[in-house]
Amino acid sequence: MGLMDLFRKKPESKPKPLFYDIVCPYCFSKFAPDEVVFRASHSREDDEDFALGEDEELNKYRERFGLDSLHDIEAVISPQDVPTEEHIYSGHVLTGLRDRYGELTRRRLCPKCHNEIPITAGKVPSNIISIIGASQVGKSVYMTALIHTLQHTTADHFNAACMPLNAEISRKFRTNYEEPLFERGDLLASTQKEKMQEPFIFQFVFKDEETPPLTLVFFDVAGEGMVEQDYLGLHGQHIKNSAGILFMVDPLQIRSIRDKIRIKHGDTRGEWVSQYDEPRDVVLTMFGDFIAHQDKGKTDIPTAVVLTKSDMLHSLKDEDGEYIKSNSNIFNNMVHRNYFNLTEFENIDGEIRRFIEKVDRPFKGTMDVYFTDTAYYAVSALGSNPVDQKLQTVVSPIRVDEPFIWLLYKLNYIEGRRE
Repeated sequence: MGLMDLFRKKPESKPKPLFYDIVCPYCFSKFAPDEVVFRASHSREDDEDFALGEDEELNKYRERFGLDSLHDIEAVISPQDVPTEEHIYSGHVLTGLRDRYGELTRRRLCPKCHNEIPITAGKVPSNIISIIGASQVGKSVYMTALIHTLQHTTADHFNAACMPLNAEISRKFRTNYEEPLFERGDLLASTQKEKMQEPFIFQFVFKDEETPPLTLVFFDVAGEGMVEQDYLGLHGQHIKNSAGILFMVDPLQIRSIRDKIRIKHGDTRGEWVSQYDEPRDVVLTMFGDFIAHQDKGKTDIPTAVVLTKSDMLHSLKDEDGEYIKSNSNIFNNMVHRNYFNLTEFENIDGEIRRFIEKVDRPFKGTMDVYFTDTAYYAVSALGSNPVDQKLQTVVSPIRVDEPFIWLLYKLNYIEGRRE
């Protein structure tokens, strides 16, 4: 160490905030921790303020997702109606109230939709990851393969656990998504625009208590809504308040690839859809909805562009590598352990960037203009192409967790190293 090094100041680490704004993982409203309301821990027939009844805000939210209304539920208490000496804080975050009957409640609710928020909300950053993309790109299938992989292998590689937020989410995910795909080999039906998909909320919890948990919200917006301004304005709030975006692109959305695969295989290979939304249309709609209102007309939300169904690209590979080289990395699974492998990332990101540039330059140009922090990936949620909505082999996901691990790295949850 030279003499000058002794006098060089270490970079100062930023002081930790006293509290963090909360993003509701259900309706994606953003609010300060002292704006929460509470669900009473008991009910009383002799006090109408504490009688069981209907919660209009909660039922309005449930109606959007086709869920039954709840009629007999405990009352909502506003902190403003309780003396400040009965407010209970953890650090600088309001986490509980003692009501006029001396009963304690710690059930904090979002002030907008009245769903219960996670215990850690306000104490740690509300990091939400959104999955977006046009219709037919396979978002539901990708979400299923990703969560399955995170729970069974990836979390363990990073000394963490991936858990659903509550028992209801666990049951719905297992019954409607995981079992049909992984146990019966049935493809999942497309999300219908008129049937909003309630968010699937999981927590990626690290065993090191110093590392805050990461709340994962997989909000499966119906794809066709992603190119309609009104629909996106109504339901695209979650994108704006996301910490990271997984932007799904189906190779068949890109006309030049679609035509090449069609020439090689005719119309018999897998499922063909007559009308695809171009990837650029989704970006342009997003731009009109929220990116245009950001500083400098760009968004700095880290965004992974995820080319789905990479197994279909086998038909484009050749020795010359006009599109894809025969020995391309994209067809081999990659496991990251303990850290994010930057060498592997640079290889795959560079290869997919060049590929997208060649097959859909307008889309690549649009991404470069509106997004400041992007990475490019290719994944196969299934490992092979289904025929007549049925898988012909066992589900063998390829690289599905890699875009998510990149977001963990970008959000400073894990470190990156070169080989």
